[in-house]
Amino acid sequence: MKLYNTLTRKKEEFKPIKDGLVTMYVCGPTVYNYIHVGNARPLVVFDTLRRYFVYKGYDVKYVVNFTDIDDKLINKANEEGKTVKEIAERYIDEFIKDAEGLGLYEEHTLHPRATEYINMIIKFIEGLIEKGAAYVVDGNVYFDITKAKDYGKLSKKNIEELKSGARIEVSEEKKNPMDFALWKKEKEGEPSWDSPWGKGRPGWHIECSVMAKELLGDTIDIHAGGEDLQFPHHENEIAQSETLTEKPFANYWLHNAMINVDDKKMSKSEQNFFTVREISQEYDLEVLRFFILSAHYRNPVNFSRELMEQSKRALERLYNGKNNLEYLLSKAENRELNDEEKEMVKEIERYEESFIASMEDDLNTADAIASLFEIVKYTNTNFNEKTPKAVIQYTYDILIKLSNILGVLSKEQEILEDEILELIEKRNKARKEKNYQLADKIRDELREKGIILEDTPSGVKWRRI
Repeated sequence: MKLYNTLTRKKEEFKPIKDGLVTMYVCGPTVYNYIHVGNARPLVVFDTLRRYFVYKGYDVKYVVNFTDIDDKLINKANEEGKTVKEIAERYIDEFIKDAEGLGLYEEHTLHPRATEYINMIIKFIEGLIEKGAAYVVDGNVYFDITKAKDYGKLSKKNIEELKSGARIEVSEEKKNPMDFALWKKEKEGEPSWDSPWGKGRPGWHIECSVMAKELLGDTIDIHAGGEDLQFPHHENEIAQSETLTEKPFANYWLHNAMINVDDKKMSKSEQNFFTVREISQEYDLEVLRFFILSAHYRNPVNFSRELMEQSKRALERLYNGKNNLEYLLSKAENRELNDEEKEMVKEIERYEESFIASMEDDLNTADAIASLFEIVKYTNTNFNEKTPKAVIQYTYDILIKLSNILGVLSKEQEILEDEILELIEKRNKARKEKNYQLADKIRDELREKGIILEDTPSGVKWRRI
C-alpha cells in the first residue's frame, strides 16, 4: 500500500514498525460543542484507513484523543455557569452519538482525555527542561524552538516565513516569538493542577505528544488529521517529541483537505456552519459518510444540499443492488456452474481487484466506490432468478466485504415486504376505481424504493431492482 506522506511530500510504500501491527494517532475534537462537518472528514477518512488495515489482517491500535481542557471549554463553561468537566462530559457523550451515526467503530478506538495525563505531561515537560529545550518564566513554561532539529520540516516553511504568517501568541516573556507554551500559569476561574512551576494547566500541543507516547510508543506508524493542523500543531508536536526522545515521532504524516460549504470556507460569520447533529436531522449520517468518501481525502470537497441529495440517491442505488442480490438468493437454486457462469465469478473478482487497487493507491475511496457501482451494475444486467446460488452468494459476500471496508451498506433494508404488499393493494384498489394517477404515483414511489412492479395475467408481481 502507498500513502502520501506530508513529511516527504510523496507517496511511499507503507511499512509498519512492527510486523502485523499498525499504530495510528488521529487528532480528535476539542469537546466544547457538537462536531461539525469539517471535523467529521478526518474521523471518517482515517476510520476507513483503519478498517482497511484490519481487512488486510493487521492489528490496529487506534487513538482519537479528546481535548478536554482548552480556552474554548473554559469560555463555554463560563458562559453557561458550568464547570469545564461538565462541558467536556456533555459533549463527549454527544460525540459518541454522532460517531455511532457516522459508522465509527468506537469499540476499536482509544479515546484518551488530556486531563487524564497531567502527571505524564509534567514529566514530559521536566524532561525538556533538563535537556535545555524549555524554560520557565513566572510559572509559564515555553518550548525553545531553536533547540528543535529541522523545525518547519513538516510544513516546509523556514522559521522567518513561519514568524510572518503564523497564528502565534505574542508574549514579551518568550525568548523567541515562535516559542510555544508547554504549561500555562493558573488564571482566576480556570481549572489548574499542581506542578513544579506552580499551579497551571497544559498547553495544547503537549497533550497529543504525551498521549501518543504513552499509548503508542516513542515512534508511531501514522499520525493524521486535517491539513489545518500541519502548522502549528503538528509541527510543534514533532519539535517537542523528537527533542525529548531523539527519535522520529511518526513515520507517516497524513492530512485530509478541508470541506467548503457552498463553495465558501465554512465559518459561523458566513452562516454556513453545519454541525453533524444538524445534518442528522435531515439525512441519515451514513449518507454523510458516503459523501465524505466520494472524494479523495487529499482533495478539497464542497458540501451542499445538492451534493448530499446526490450522495443519498447514489447510496440508495447501492442498497437496491444489495437488496436485489438478497432477493435473488431467496429464489436461487444450487447447481453446477457452466462456463459462462464461471466467467461471471471471474468478472466479480476483477471488480474486487479494482477496488483493492484503488485503496492501495493512497486510500482512493472515490475509485473504490466506483468499483462497488460496477458490481451492482453488472449484477442488475446479468443476474436473474435462474442464476446459480453459488454465483449470487459469492457476489453478495464480496459486495458486503468491500462495503464494510468503507463503512456503508450495513443497515437493514428500510422497506419491508408487508409495506410493499400494502402499497400494491392500494394501487390495485386505485386501478379498480380508475384512479390511474394515484396508481402511477404508487408505482413510481415503489420504483424509487427499488421495487419494480410487473402486471401479469396471474396478478401483480414485484421484484427488487
